[in-house]
Amino acid sequence: MSALLLIAHGSRDPRHAATVAALVEQVRAQRPALEVATAYLDHCAPRIPQVVGRLTDAVAVPLLLNRAFHAKHDIPAALRTAGSALPVADVLGPSPLLLAALDRRLAAAGLDVGSAAVRSRTGVVLAAAGSSDPAADTTTRAVAAEWRRTRGWAAVEVAYASASGPRVPDALAALRAAGAERTAVAPYLLAPGLLPDRIAATASDADVLADPLGPAPELAALLLERYDRARLTAAVPALTA
Repeated sequence: MSALLLIAHGSRDPRHAATVAALVEQVRAQRPALEVATAYLDHCAPRIPQVVGRLTDAVAVPLLLNRAFHAKHDIPAALRTAGSALPVADVLGPSPLLLAALDRRLAAAGLDVGSAAVRSRTGVVLAAAGSSDPAADTTTRAVAAEWRRTRGWAAVEVAYASASGPRVPDALAALRAAGAERTAVAPYLLAPGLLPDRIAATASDADVLADPLGPAPELAALLLERYDRARLTAAVPALTA
């Protein structure tokens, strides 16, 4: 059976690697027979060249929410440098499973997400990292629009922890101006670290602040979904003219 190589960005914050490890355990719990390995682009070990040499049959699955610079350039370049031709799965977003994971984190923070009446009175800030890639930011805004459409939130505003604005306080003000009776901030980020801490520091006016997505079972299921799709695609021969 092919292995799943989870490629994470890495961070100097030890909470990042701990979250990745917990997520890997979720993946293994959902598919015990599958070999799962982890490699990092930066800051953490093991790096990609230390892992790919022992994987003769694997699919690389990026632990990334958007198809931005890391997905388009860093991961392919790191695999090429390591002499690897592993197929690379798509990034995680967008997906209904991510919306379910966001719901889970808001519920854990105390918001009654199961109540349509509560949702209709609550405005949510989808607080993302931000990117210099306009296509990535467009995708994040599409996620916010889909989350509002499928859940019936009073409103969903996007805020960014880096790159250009708006910032969380701007988004909270926009929600209140739109008539939201309660506000919540949901980090659209995978693990604790600098950017989630920055979001939390600016979200004191919100009624509810959720944790990052972390090792949610929906995230593990999504990684397996991306792995399965990439493995199937790699097994299908390209059509020739």
